[in-house]
Amino acid sequence: MHQPFTKHYPAMKKIFHFGLLLSASLFVLAACNQKADFDYYYYEPQDYALLSKYLNLPSKPDNYATRLPQHIAARGLSARPVDNNKAILGRVLFYDKKLSKDGKVSCASCHKQELAFSDDKPVSRGVFDRVGTRNSIALGSVLNFSAYYGTDLFGPSGIPFFWDNRAPTASEQNLATMANPVEMAMSHADIVSAVSAQPYYAPLFRMAYGDERVTIERVSESIANFVNAIGSYRSKFDREAERTMGNNVWSNLEASNFSGFTAAENRGKALYLQNCASCHSQLQERPVSLLANNGLDATTDDPGVGGITKKQSEMGTFKVPLLRNIALTAPYMHDGRFATLEEVIDHYSTGIKAHPNLSPQLKSGNQPRRFNFTDQQKSDLIAFLHTLTDETVLTDKRFSNPFK
Repeated sequence: MHQPFTKHYPAMKKIFHFGLLLSASLFVLAACNQKADFDYYYYEPQDYALLSKYLNLPSKPDNYATRLPQHIAARGLSARPVDNNKAILGRVLFYDKKLSKDGKVSCASCHKQELAFSDDKPVSRGVFDRVGTRNSIALGSVLNFSAYYGTDLFGPSGIPFFWDNRAPTASEQNLATMANPVEMAMSHADIVSAVSAQPYYAPLFRMAYGDERVTIERVSESIANFVNAIGSYRSKFDREAERTMGNNVWSNLEASNFSGFTAAENRGKALYLQNCASCHSQLQERPVSLLANNGLDATTDDPGVGGITKKQSEMGTFKVPLLRNIALTAPYMHDGRFATLEEVIDHYSTGIKAHPNLSPQLKSGNQPRRFNFTDQQKSDLIAFLHTLTDETVLTDKRFSNPFK
């Protein structure tokens, strides 16, 4: 009586298993199609159509995460997370001239990507062609802002912003710049009003913050996210250091010639390490000193850091920058007085002045030190400094002008 049933059971089992497999396949296929639809419609179609009237933004957000090379990470540095949506909003704000009183100046006016986010003038010009007081610091001179800049990220060890170190965080830096009467001359209310008036900001704020509300805190935070994502760590020097050092933090850079360097570049590297790295660092990862006086003048015209702290010992001192992309960021010094790298090296060779707060590294006894570089040494140093150029950051679309 039961034999027919037993005979057909395997076939039924196969049909049952086939049905399960088909259902699972359809589920996976539906899930894949759903993911593709989600990815494709990251922005609502109407929002992306609106954005595309004004901006060249990809349909899916760029990834602003930074992974530093091993020879840098081995020194204990790592980039902090950046919110992609806030960085995208910050990118638009960084390039938007409507955030200035005359509608002609943006953050990017004084920080040009093709010049490693520096300016090619001794001091930049702001709204109504007003002349600034200091040279624009090259954002591309920094390894990565989120790796060691800002007391909000790193407490007292975080490096502050501006030549006089007066802004402890990236947000405070960008707000001060926008409010500066020479640079952009915008009050907080002016900024909120200008941003609120532009239709392309509504979908960007919605993606970054969940709603369209414009506040000065959100504007500042978004610009900070964008700036914190900027980094320069793909130079010829970085490639050679990575290959030679890897994660060996004790590698003797002075004794190691880089196989990919020319003879002049290796000689220049040795000169740099012997004479410059005690302030600017060996690997261009983080300045050794937060401030210094490098003997440009014997007296104090611009008080620099001392003008903020009111300490006599800091009068005439300024931020010590890294030298990444230095070949692209002329003119040099806080006041842009030197037009070429040759002039800079000549200063350190024979021109250091006896300022009361001259840094110890530039003294010989109580007198200014004379490095007395030969012509060959000067040429070698310049050859080495050119190896610090990172071509990638100059053309990275994530940091380019998004406006049409």
